[in-house]
Amino acid sequence: MRVLLVEDEVRLAENVAAALREGPGFAVDCAEDGETGLALAGNRCYDLIILDLMLPKVDGLAVLRGIRTRKDETPVLILTARGETISKINLLNSGADDYLSKPFDLGELLARAKALLRRGKGVAHPTLRVGNLELNTLEQTVLRAGVSVILSRMEYRILEYLMHRPRVIVSKQELLEHLYDYNWEHHSNVIEVHVSNLRKKMGGTEDLSIIQTLRGRGYRLLLASQESQ
Repeated sequence: MRVLLVEDEVRLAENVAAALREGPGFAVDCAEDGETGLALAGNRCYDLIILDLMLPKVDGLAVLRGIRTRKDETPVLILTARGETISKINLLNSGADDYLSKPFDLGELLARAKALLRRGKGVAHPTLRVGNLELNTLEQTVLRAGVSVILSRMEYRILEYLMHRPRVIVSKQELLEHLYDYNWEHHSNVIEVHVSNLRKKMGGTEDLSIIQTLRGRGYRLLLASQESQ
């Protein structure tokens, strides 16, 4: 998944971004002020926004309200400093989905981030099931017909993204935008390579696979009953 982190404390932002990238394997874009954060959020390519309240140029509450004014329903996790006077009720009424007070444990932030992502996808349980595929988002394990499938980090992330959208056509550009950060070279053929490897590990070719390629349109995860159609 792709996360926007808006935080002006450089060391804290670096630590949070590293934890998000190394643990769950999220792609992370960072903004050091509210104005930049609001502009990046306008791209609407994020699965989660982590937003500090005390920001230069535009404060976090104004950023939050700006996001919600656009009818953008991306989950927002607010970071609040000790002693800030804004009430938690005001934050929630302004459109925040959750909040975390500084100082905080990185493990707790990761747990809250994952919970918001599942809630945003309409998935309460950490296990996703499509046909005979089963993916555990906490353990990052994959079973097909009860047999474990060992995937690389990027193969896993592609499969998880597609499993959140079964039967929906997902373009290469959408995968790039959600799985890589802002500085990635979007003309790369890396997605095709990972999908090809993913198919092989799932025991299928391009013509007979749970991952269907629609030329010029993208990829679609099929249900087991659709594979032979």
